[in-house]
Amino acid sequence: MKFLGQVWFDTEKSSKVTQEEWDAVTQECIVSDDHWRDSGHMLSALALYEPERAVTLRVRNGVVAATDGPFAEIKEHLGGFVVIEAKDMDEAKAIISTFPILKYASIEIRPAYSIKDGR
Repeated sequence: MKFLGQVWFDTEKSSKVTQEEWDAVTQECIVSDDHWRDSGHMLSALALYEPERAVTLRVRNGVVAATDGPFAEIKEHLGGFVVIEAKDMDEAKAIISTFPILKYASIEIRPAYSIKDGR
């Protein structure tokens, strides 16, 4: 089974983390990601730039409209995601619980599927 892990940061708290701390946890995450990729569990992992760099698209009256930045004020922001392969939710939780970024974020885990294959 595939699982999506969404990495959520408390926006205010994460803005107070020093660059030195971010650099250290980034190196820990690289080592962790490499370990899980080498074991065949990590399929993809990407960090996201800050919400201010986002563009939100919506259809309004049949026309696509773009809004710069986050659509709403939020206490938390999506900071990245991972896609892993695991036999079940218990294994997915066991894998993701080792991720160093948990020191600074929460990770929501959801089972994922291809829309071609259905549920």
